[in-house]
Amino acid sequence: GYRTAATNRLLHVEGWAPAAHSEHLVAKAADISIEGVSLAHLRHAALSLRAGGVGTYRRWDFVHVDVGPVRSW
Repeated sequence: GYRTAATNRLLHVEGWAPAAHSEHLVAKAADISIEGVSLAHLRHAALSLRAGGVGTYRRWDFVHVDVGPVRSW
């Protein structure tokens, strides 16, 4: 989902530590959480695509996916 630069700055102030050049800023990323589907399953599904970045945020119960370089965290 798209995120404005202002929202990115606000998230930083609130302690979320978003990337300064986040793929969200150019509508090339999404944070996903699906009720009844484990984060492990979502992460595995995203990684199996072998395309873009995949990050798991257990504290906030979502998986980040983007279309940038292949990487995971």
